[in-house]
Amino acid sequence: MDVSHLPLNALRAFEASARLGSFTRAGLELRVTQTAISHQVKALEDTLGLTLFKRLPRGLALTDEAQALLPVLTDAFRRMSATLSQFEQGNFREILTIGVVGTFAIGWLLPRLSRFRERNPHVDLRLKTNNNRADMLLDGLDLFIRFGDGAWHATDAVRLMEAPFSPVCAPQVAARLRQPADLAGEDLLRSYRQDEWAAWFRMAGLEPLPARGFMFDSSRALVEAATLGAGVALVPVAMFAREIEEGRVVRPFAVDASLGAYWLTWLKSRRQTPAMRAFHQWIADEAG
Repeated sequence: MDVSHLPLNALRAFEASARLGSFTRAGLELRVTQTAISHQVKALEDTLGLTLFKRLPRGLALTDEAQALLPVLTDAFRRMSATLSQFEQGNFREILTIGVVGTFAIGWLLPRLSRFRERNPHVDLRLKTNNNRADMLLDGLDLFIRFGDGAWHATDAVRLMEAPFSPVCAPQVAARLRQPADLAGEDLLRSYRQDEWAAWFRMAGLEPLPARGFMFDSSRALVEAATLGAGVALVPVAMFAREIEEGRVVRPFAVDASLGAYWLTWLKSRRQTPAMRAFHQWIADEAG
């Protein structure tokens, strides 16, 4: 079908009505009367030669055709709105959406972001923190900073920095630890990656000890639990320099285990934008 003759206002009226379930609420959102919305939807139905709504006493029910059309129009209007919002006072601002594992965001990235803004004032940077798991396509991410080995399906990856893991705990817990074998009497706080403690014990020259203790989905939560004396956490210590400097947690042993690195990643199918390239260059410079 040639869509060039379809009235934009009628498409907007249908999308708002279908999304909100009411001609009245659609009129309030679009700042026109309920009658105007109803007429525009009727005109669209006549143009398309089909029925979009079943009018009910207490609202609207979408037909099968309307259910197929609604998500397409909603996505199109949102994308248009997002693009138009990038033009402020005649200046173009490119939106860049980055997913960041929470540990890296708080422990390294946030203190440096002001320098990115100074260097790239035209980029509207938006961060989404997560626990290292996200769907870049479904979550609308241009870039994703994650922890691992750099091997993710259909993804390009650039290593940012190593992140050696070492135990940390509250000072009162560290006071009773003289050697790594003493951890046998402590609760070992764990993440969802089951092999971390085993790898660290091997680096310390010991057979892995059974890990008992709470399990968390982020290193930030692990360290917070450790500060409360809940056990000993195994974390990328470079991301917790502030907590160590403040004495909230201490490192009882100078033994590190290399369990992965932080990577800047993006989908192979994703076309690189100027903002993506600018962030890539900036963070590579910062990471050294």
